[in-house]
Amino acid sequence: ILILPQRNPVVLAKEIATLDHLSKGRMLLGIGVGWLEEEFDAIGVPFADRGKRNDDYVAAMRSLWTQEKASHHSEYTNFDECIMRPQPVNGMIPIHIGGHTDLAARRAGRLGDGFFPGKGTHEQLSRSFDIARDTARQCGRDPDAIEMTTGGNGAIGPNALNEVKGLTDIGVARVIVPSFLFYRDTADALARYGDEVISKVN
Repeated sequence: ILILPQRNPVVLAKEIATLDHLSKGRMLLGIGVGWLEEEFDAIGVPFADRGKRNDDYVAAMRSLWTQEKASHHSEYTNFDECIMRPQPVNGMIPIHIGGHTDLAARRAGRLGDGFFPGKGTHEQLSRSFDIARDTARQCGRDPDAIEMTTGGNGAIGPNALNEVKGLTDIGVARVIVPSFLFYRDTADALARYGDEVISKVN
């Protein structure tokens, strides 16, 4: 998850679109508003308005990715008839909103292509997903179009398959399992995980 309010949206839009081309259209951008005030102080970005800045940057980047000559004017970002190359392979970069607060869930419902609360019990995740979907409906968006992701530290070990199946039951489409958890015989461990878990839920 990238802390968007700490970045320049024009530069970032070009960087992300370039990565999209290098990956042949497989780029997905995960963003969050951040939580550590000292980080913002260090780069001269006001901590208090990081949410508004985040949402503005999303709009600015999407205009750069979709318009031949993009213009955007706001409190935080200003550019006129900006031509950005390359543009995304599939016309847009999916943006997934990270965070486990109700504010993050509502932000995902308002403007996210996906939602990634990195932690929480199944009950907590389900509640957050409901908030995101309810917000999407209120904004006239398709709630089922928001792809749900979560971290998968619990999806390791003898109970991995049940854990992953439990997550899919509450609407999770992607479980991110950190590769460092397969620290012994990594290649063989990943292959076994594919056989024993992934193949049984896909």
